[in-house]
Amino acid sequence: MSAPRPHDSALLLDRPGTRRSAVRHARRTGAPALAAPRMALVADFLAIAALDPAVEALRPGPAPARLLVGDESVEHAADFEQTRTDEPGLLVDVVAEADLARHPLRVAYVAGETVVAEDGRRFVIESAASLRAEPRISTVRLVMACRRTFVSAGDRVRILHYLDECGTGRLVECAAVVQNAPDGVAAVLALAVEGLLAIDIGRPILPETPVRRRPLPAADPFGF
Repeated sequence: MSAPRPHDSALLLDRPGTRRSAVRHARRTGAPALAAPRMALVADFLAIAALDPAVEALRPGPAPARLLVGDESVEHAADFEQTRTDEPGLLVDVVAEADLARHPLRVAYVAGETVVAEDGRRFVIESAASLRAEPRISTVRLVMACRRTFVSAGDRVRILHYLDECGTGRLVECAAVVQNAPDGVAAVLALAVEGLLAIDIGRPILPETPVRRRPLPAADPFGF
């Protein structure tokens, strides 16, 4: 089941050119680079979740949960809850660096301790250090940059049929079946943004990047 999008994570991505300008300015003046604002980190988190095939659902603002930290328990309302294929559930806070010192679970975060809710869901803090780790963040932004690429019905069918036939194909091979889009790679990546295809966002975009179909969110009405 592909990850539903309660918000358009693609549109929430902040402009990378603005950030690069800020970094260049900091380098020229010797001033420290500006810390990423929280909403920009939330946008990165949503984009990563949209492209992660392990994320089946994403829900903002879940009910408070009782988290176990060592011998103590803390009631805390996380920013997001993910339903995943690889663990029972995941509670996530997205925290800017400036706010980490005030977070109620900062001690466990700094110590690297595992925090788990009473019902078994794991709790994690996502910060700039984790969300903007390379090469994943560059791969995510390259994929999201293709979100407005128009993919004709014919190209959609050709790409998806090719992957049905081979199971997993290389990106360059999937792009080769595109006939109508001027950029075959962008057409393939646009379908990844839609949740129809899965790629490994933990590695750079390369000709041999593996591409596969993602399961449809609902059963095929024709039973194919």
